Amino acid sequence: MIDLSSAPQSADVTDTTDQSFVADVIEGSREIPVIVDFWAPWCGPCKTLGPMLEDAVRATKGKVRMVKVNVDENQMVAGQLRVQSIPAVYAFFQGQPVDGFMGAVPASEIKQFVQRLVDMAGGGGLEDALDAADGMLEAGQIEDAAQTYAAIAAEEPETPRAHAGMARAALARGDLEGARLILAKVPAKIAEDGAVAAARAAVELAEQTAGAGEADELKARLAGNPDDHEARYDLALALVAANDHAGAVDELLELFRRDREWNDGAAKTQLMKLFDTLGPKDPLAKSGRRRLSSMIFA
Repeated sequence: MIDLSSAPQSADVTDTTDQSFVADVIEGSREIPVIVDFWAPWCGPCKTLGPMLEDAVRATKGKVRMVKVNVDENQMVAGQLRVQSIPAVYAFFQGQPVDGFMGAVPASEIKQFVQRLVDMAGGGGLEDALDAADGMLEAGQIEDAAQTYAAIAAEEPETPRAHAGMARAALARGDLEGARLILAKVPAKIAEDGAVAAARAAVELAEQTAGAGEADELKARLAGNPDDHEARYDLALALVAANDHAGAVDELLELFRRDREWNDGAAKTQLMKLFDTLGPKDPLAKSGRRRLSSMIFA
């Protein structure tokens, strides 16, 4: 009988545990998609599926990673993800589960599954130009960035980052209505892409914070009643409006800790919008997501 736990591994295929799951999968998927294979030594179908999945992952040459979870030794994460039978396969990207399947499937379906993740992560000839435009925007060269994004969108209309960039540039110059119009004209085929969704979140956040209350007044309310969830939520929005993103993250995480279900999970919703607005590479977004994940998986 083959012991899968002793099979040779590479940087593309590794084991993980309950303790390292957040770092290996949640945080790891900020960079590239991560496939999670839930298996056990006694599972017959796992012995067939696992090697085929590993081969498909290695064939991407680093565009997708895979981690394996032995459910006999790591039951916490399996329980949290409601894994009731194995083999079970989940795919994570940008910290969220995005795809998956249960049971053994043909090699052709495995290849299609992995290819979808490669496509989801993006890449192409315009990436350098998009990266340059992102750099311009971060450096405050708003008009130069906007023109670059617009040129890319004119050449390749179904480039999500170009449309998202134009919307972010409009926000950066204070043109909230212009940002709305740009996103309203995004081609339907890419309207739900992650970059476009993140830009939409930034617009929504800007709309919400436009009428934010006075931070000092809200802090006084909280001092009198730390369980005033509405005051803490409004304070977070006021801090975003004041560009104090670190303070806003702290308040929203504290609200989530006190009552994660308040107002239909408003704390988590606003945290995700703020993280999306900051971008996956932002240090505050990374640390904030890590703190949120630790609370969720605690």
